[in-house]
This record gives sequence, structure tokens and C-alpha cells, in this order.
Amino acid sequence: MSEAETLPQHVAIIMDGNGRWAEKRYLPRVFGHRSGVDALRKAVQHSGKRGIDFLTLFAFSSENWNRPEEEVGFLMNLLRIYIEKETDFLNKNNVRVRFIGKREGLPSDIQNLMDQMIDVTSGNTGLTLSLAVNYGSHNEILDAFYGILQNKKTSNMSKTELKEAFEQNLLTCDLPDPDLLIRTAGEKRISNFLLWQIAYSELYFTDVLWPDFDEAAYDAALSDYATRERRYGALG
Repeated sequence: MSEAETLPQHVAIIMDGNGRWAEKRYLPRVFGHRSGVDALRKAVQHSGKRGIDFLTLFAFSSENWNRPEEEVGFLMNLLRIYIEKETDFLNKNNVRVRFIGKREGLPSDIQNLMDQMIDVTSGNTGLTLSLAVNYGSHNEILDAFYGILQNKKTSNMSKTELKEAFEQNLLTCDLPDPDLLIRTAGEKRISNFLLWQIAYSELYFTDVLWPDFDEAAYDAALSDYATRERRYGALG
């Protein structure tokens, strides 16, 4: 079997551990978030290098608004800086960017920057990078269900047709489901991320804190994935 056949097409990552990384170094939590951006860039670069088609990163959850106001403000500003500084880099590396999550509640200037990043990279044909910002899977599923209710034809649909219509209302409707979900920093939970989409994803948990998640740590996850036998409920 070739390397391409053992690689996931779509990798999703819960980037966890920025705060603990900083605390271990007796630094404010914001230093961990700043270092986490460097790890994000490495993950994008390495995904392209390894030939992965889709990368989805959990950047800011709908529940993260409950964090201290100062930390939330720093994260919003970090998002501004990331978009402003990384757009050219992503464009030059043939990365197409998209965002999933609710725009409502985000500062208007950030929404404009997001649109600009999407527009600038829209013609690229390499890695598709999806950034989940103000995203929560429960909200996504409820919104998709509400979208179906607005369709007067649903009463005559079969279960298969309803499933297809439901999935067309998801924020990821134009993406394949993740093959591999990675979570860093030792936590073993999903945290309201892509709950519908990861029904048959392979799960990989690592103790590595996100700012330390380098190419070697990424390759370890990919190597582990290559040993999995994906059965989708059938026999091997």
C-alpha cells in the first residue's frame, strides 16, 4: 500500500494546551496562545508537504466567550494579526481558506478580514484550511435541522433523502468528513467539535501541548492512523 493510501484525506485538530504551556514556563496564558499560532503555521505547512487535502482547526469555540474578558480580547486580536500576516503566506502556498462558525458576535472588522482572506485564497487548489471560529457543533446541528424545517418538501422525503438534506445544511457540506481527529494536551474529549462529521473518524489523543506540536508530533499521529483498519461498522 502506498503512502497516499495510508494518509488521511481530511485531518481535524483540537488545538489544546496553550495556557498550560505558558503556565509551565511561569508566563501569562497569552504567551501560550501566541506560541500556538506558530504551531498552527507548522501544521498547515506540514499538511501541504505530506499531501493532505483538508485541514480543519478548532480555533475559537462558542463556549470560549466564557473565558476572562482580557483573554477573549487577546484571542480576537490574535485572530486579526493572524489573518493580516498569514494571508499572503497562505496564498503563496496555494492554500484555500474557509471559516466555519457563527459570524454573529464577532467584531465587524474581523468579519471583514475573514472575507478578505477567503477572497484572496479562493482560487487556490492545494490544501483547504478550515478555521472553526465561534463554532459549536450543537448550534450547527440545530441550525441544520432548522434549515430542513424550512423546506416544505421534507414531509415527503425518505430517511436517506432527509439525511442528505440535513448534511447539505451543515457548515461543512462541501467537505468530506474528517478521517482523523487529533486532540493535543492529553484531554480525551471532543468538546462540541464536528460531532456529526466525526461519526467514523479515527481519534488520536496526545499529551503534547499544542505549542509543542511540531512536524515530528504530527508524523506520529499520521503513522498511528496508518495502522488503523477502518471498518465503518463492517467486518475487516
